[in-house]
Amino acid sequence: MAKMFWEKDANPRALQGKRIAVIGYGSQGRAHALNLRDSKLDVVVGLRRGGNSWKQAELDGWKLAAPAEAAKGADVVVMLAPDMTQPALYQTEIAPHLKPEAMLLFSHGFNIHYGQITPPTNVDVTMVAPKGPGNLVRRQYEAGRGVPCLLAVHQDASGNAFDRTLAYAHAIGGTRPGVIQTTFAEETETDLFGEQAVLCGGARALIQAGWETLVQAGYQPESAYFECLHELKLIVDLIYEGGIAEMHKYVSETAKFGDLTRGGRVIDEHVRQNMKKILDEIQTGAFAREWVLENQAGRPQYSKLLERERNHPIEKVGQELRKQMSWIKPESTAAARGKN
Repeated sequence: MAKMFWEKDANPRALQGKRIAVIGYGSQGRAHALNLRDSKLDVVVGLRRGGNSWKQAELDGWKLAAPAEAAKGADVVVMLAPDMTQPALYQTEIAPHLKPEAMLLFSHGFNIHYGQITPPTNVDVTMVAPKGPGNLVRRQYEAGRGVPCLLAVHQDASGNAFDRTLAYAHAIGGTRPGVIQTTFAEETETDLFGEQAVLCGGARALIQAGWETLVQAGYQPESAYFECLHELKLIVDLIYEGGIAEMHKYVSETAKFGDLTRGGRVIDEHVRQNMKKILDEIQTGAFAREWVLENQAGRPQYSKLLERERNHPIEKVGQELRKQMSWIKPESTAAARGKN
């Protein structure tokens, strides 16, 4: 069983009187900064002037600073800019101003694990990764709850890295539902695999394949949309609330029999072998190298593939059907997107 930590395990004094610089104000950056401020900690937000998040940060009452200015003298520097912008930002704005035994904290291990950022040996390098989007991290904190977090210590120069990192997780609400200790490697590799094989890549491809199969067989696109996309949320909610066994309690006997006898024909040995290949590409760094090079080239393949998916016919069908669904609030779904 994984080691878990709770509110009673945290020492909030580990961050009292410490200056915390949050670099970036996207999904996670905004949530972390506001939660830290509400936990009565000394927080400064570092942003490039005129960026997408600048106006929102000002509306939230922050006196903003450039990333380099925010990092100067900071005891904790929290890297919450998007993954691919972090290396250059770190090199030019953060590294020159890191003081000895400061803590460099991440919410995802990509750049440390794959060597895109190499901090000096005299600083702590740690991670607190909430297992939910920033919108949820903020809402749960405001409700007196929290989102579970992963915690990792990659480098302990101060001798107090763990205590300071757990205090940080505590300050954003993570110790309320529990904090699990992990490593940068485990967090990075499992996160990427989950996104690619199940949560985003796998789910997206499965939905589209199911919809296409029904439409090509002559069924109405709208009926196919409801069966292969719309109702998926209902099933996922049941699984989220109580696991797969709980879902089985609430679907029909016919649905259960179909699940148990046909599911393995969809996710068969061929699919499992492809999942293993995807995991191998993550573990060896092949995916990371491909993504870094894609960004350096201006994202030509990424842009082409994204545009193709935006133009998939299921998107047009869904857009029309959702206009009739008054219970769906576009602002809530938009706010939940993204981790950074």
